[in-house]
Amino acid sequence: MTLTADFTTLNLLSRRPLKVERLTASIGAEVHNVSLAEACRSDELFAELKLLLLQHKVLFFRDQDVTRAEHVALARRFGALEDHPVAGSDPEHPGLVRIYKDLDSPAEHYENAFHCDATWRVAPPMGSVLRCVEPAPLGGDTIWVNMALAYEKLPEHIKEQIAGLRASHSIESTFGANLPAEQRAALKAKFPDAEHPVVRTHPETGEKVLFVNAFTTHFVNFHTPERVRFGFDYTPGGSELLNYLIRQAAVPEYQVRWRWTKNSFAIWDNRNTQHYAVQDYWPAVRKMERAGIVGDPTF
Repeated sequence: MTLTADFTTLNLLSRRPLKVERLTASIGAEVHNVSLAEACRSDELFAELKLLLLQHKVLFFRDQDVTRAEHVALARRFGALEDHPVAGSDPEHPGLVRIYKDLDSPAEHYENAFHCDATWRVAPPMGSVLRCVEPAPLGGDTIWVNMALAYEKLPEHIKEQIAGLRASHSIESTFGANLPAEQRAALKAKFPDAEHPVVRTHPETGEKVLFVNAFTTHFVNFHTPERVRFGFDYTPGGSELLNYLIRQAAVPEYQVRWRWTKNSFAIWDNRNTQHYAVQDYWPAVRKMERAGIVGDPTF
């Protein structure tokens, strides 16, 4: 056995077992007795955390003494990182997006909508590792939603109606909405609207997931003879169904809510969850740093 292996073995033997505290019956768990700085270097510890993530969909950690380099290294264990075309990244750590809400951030720079990150990409992110650098003194919680459970609980006739439906997701109508027309067009040219199934199959767990959110604009294959009798079945009918599906994320029974503290972390699976950053703290300061992980196409 090599010297490196000896140290790894000793470290595993000395490490306390992980303590996993479920936060709701449907989603989320806080993990105790763990160092994320260690997890970015330990294959065994990372494997434990990944299994827990697949089970609970979002994991929470407090009091983590982690450098930005370790934050990025941990996220890269899941896969390559991606930059965000609108939010700024840390110049020394590409892929580490700075979500800083300070006194210079006007109140209308909202973030409070249920969404699945970057579904306007052909391959939406697999997940994210988010750190609270500076919490707000009051408020600023984040809510996550189990969208596999949201699909499971749909009435059967709705499941039948949406089977095979596909929907368009847009950065132009969301992040681009506040831009001048020329810049908005350039953003759409760089990131054309992406099309995804309304019901996605999770690539690792096989579960069915309701996959529409605040970035979703319309169904692309709703207007068929089976669904449409007259014009009002088409545009209003499709929009009403889409809005009904999007509202499922607001059901409290599918949610977990996390109160941020300094150096607390959340790791979530973006393929079967949505989240909502509650903006009830402005004009106070809140600073977060997020490493988003490249995902796979949904086709």
